[in-house]
Amino acid sequence: MPLELWAGPECTFNRVGDRFKDQLAASGFAERLDDLDRLAGLGVRRVRFPLVWERTESERGRFAWEWSDLRIARLRELGVAPIAGLVHHGSGPRWTDLLDPAFPELLAGYARAAAERYPDVEDWTPVNEPLTTARFSGLYGFWYPHRHDDASFVRALLHELRGTVLAMRAIREVNPRARLVQTEDLGFITSAPSLADQAAFENLRRWLTFDLLTGRVGPGHGLWDYLRTAGGATEAELLFFRDAPCPPDIVGINSYLTSERHLDDRVDLYPPHYLGGNGRDRYADIEAVRVLGAIVGSFEARLRETAQRYGLPVAITEVHLGCTREEQLRWLHHAWRGAEAVRAEGHDIRALTCWAAFGSHDWNSLVTRDDGHYEPGLWDVRSDPPRPTALAALARELATGQAPTHPVLDAPGWWQREDRLAYPAHGDVQAARVRGRPLLITGATGTLGQAFAHACRSRGLPYHLLHRAELDVGDPASVEAALEHWQPWAIVNTAGFVRVDDAEDDGRQWRENVTGPQLLAQACAREGVRLVTFSSDLVFDGLHTAPYIERDMPRPLNAYGRAKHEAERRVLALAPGALVVRTAAFFGPHDRHNFVTCALGALRRGERWQAAQDQWISPTYVPDLVSATLDLLVDGESGIWHLANRGVVSWADLALMAAGAARLDTTLIEPVPGNALGQRAVRPRYVPLASERGVIMPVLEDALGRYLAEAAAHAARSTEAPALP
Repeated sequence: MPLELWAGPECTFNRVGDRFKDQLAASGFAERLDDLDRLAGLGVRRVRFPLVWERTESERGRFAWEWSDLRIARLRELGVAPIAGLVHHGSGPRWTDLLDPAFPELLAGYARAAAERYPDVEDWTPVNEPLTTARFSGLYGFWYPHRHDDASFVRALLHELRGTVLAMRAIREVNPRARLVQTEDLGFITSAPSLADQAAFENLRRWLTFDLLTGRVGPGHGLWDYLRTAGGATEAELLFFRDAPCPPDIVGINSYLTSERHLDDRVDLYPPHYLGGNGRDRYADIEAVRVLGAIVGSFEARLRETAQRYGLPVAITEVHLGCTREEQLRWLHHAWRGAEAVRAEGHDIRALTCWAAFGSHDWNSLVTRDDGHYEPGLWDVRSDPPRPTALAALARELATGQAPTHPVLDAPGWWQREDRLAYPAHGDVQAARVRGRPLLITGATGTLGQAFAHACRSRGLPYHLLHRAELDVGDPASVEAALEHWQPWAIVNTAGFVRVDDAEDDGRQWRENVTGPQLLAQACAREGVRLVTFSSDLVFDGLHTAPYIERDMPRPLNAYGRAKHEAERRVLALAPGALVVRTAAFFGPHDRHNFVTCALGALRRGERWQAAQDQWISPTYVPDLVSATLDLLVDGESGIWHLANRGVVSWADLALMAAGAARLDTTLIEPVPGNALGQRAVRPRYVPLASERGVIMPVLEDALGRYLAEAAAHAARSTEAPALP
């Protein structure tokens, strides 16, 4: 039987203080029945289905089954089997919690009610990641009930696992064929030699969920004394599991790069938030990938050791990485290849689960805050309907046995490259070099071209940043020669004539802004190469009273805008698969000449700064633009997209916002009419950009804050005069 593709929506329903946080509501999965059709369309065989206790029994004794009734019925129609999950990083409804002695029996009661409602559901996960949840709730205090001691950790874990055993008994009384699919994060711990005992303790502790359920924990177990003394467990509580084992039918392992930790005694190397101790030793607890010379083993190693330890069927039950799109692709592919390699050794590896199929929210803060931080998955829910990402295409290829085709998979993931290391390495450094077909970036001397090159370096995307002598976009022979020589998979065209006033009477701007993109489109269409080129808010006449979206009719008022509009038309006629990005009003940390940097420089020198008060725009932070564009390119998106930071301001407002954020004297800013600034080209009054295709750009205020921080860091790194005064 081939390796199966499973999937699941991020369904954490955790509690922080008195607030419950529902990932299903955040992603919109709670509202979209057709998300199940999306999953089935990829070839998904099983779905980790959120039959979450806190959502279903929000009032004690009253079960709201309507939501799950519709969805389980739809899964039956689609031929997709559910794996019903009851508690996902939660502590139960408001009237109980992980330290409540009644928690196990209460969970079992809910499990029986769920099984009676859905007697044909065969796969169950009563508690997702019990050990991880107990650590985060009882040992680290992130989640309710916010404890910080070993006794609370052990008590929470035992209640979760006793609840799992009792829940499976209740379910099997309804459906004797019911199977336990037990999930757990199995992050591995390495250490400096002086901390070997602590690492050994943590590496044994990570097995506790499965060791207890399989009846392995008795007086001879390495953690028996810890559980009895520091944890306060009674002998009877522990022997309950040995005398009545409830081994998983499938051992589900989750592995995240941040779960693989290294304990380092070189405490002077690390910032305070990494430092801690065990009462005897002081050490840093750091992501292993950031400090180990050896490449972290991850899924292949975790699968192998799990299969060898228990001799049970194993599945990868979560694969997710919060990062750029090509790295997400590499991580999924890396996991699939690891599973196939361990299967080839003769171990019973059943499936791989695309987790967070519709993305996850605020996991960068361990779901303790509501920052709106979103990481896309197989779909990006910031579009309506959800927009399939390149991950969806890769998942479909893996499910159907096709060879993966995306060119970015030829390069190693960041966890395999040398630039993963943030601190002096332990051991000899192993690293894979960046390889594969390149991106070509035109416009080597411009702000945008330089920004794309910087992003490609950090993202492990092979690229060549080309000067005019290497690729002249207005010369057909030069375009053909460059494609022949470099054999790229995509071209990012940042070349162009950008001086809006000079464009009124300089014929070169048509060559750079129209002829060049047209020639690139012709060549890319012929050679099967993807193309990104850039347009402007100046294609619009400014007569709207609301921000412009992609389908609004262009009516440019000046020569520059007319050229950009004509380029859009010609590029998409010749290469319908091209991506045309409309954007506006750049500002960035590495460019001395953008409006924001110049304004702040003048204010720092005590000079007055004039800015138009009657021209309204949506400014664009260049790193945000580059990041979003590369993600869309990797996803294979085409047509016109509007990418500008979310916000509507006049140029004068922008200067005031930046000055206020930088704590400079805002009284030096002088709002004036645009026609007082000597602008030769007619400017539209109101051209903010919004998108109907996806709200993927951050808000302007957030972008300004990051601009100031990065500009300061860049100035500190640079031996030149600072870009930001």
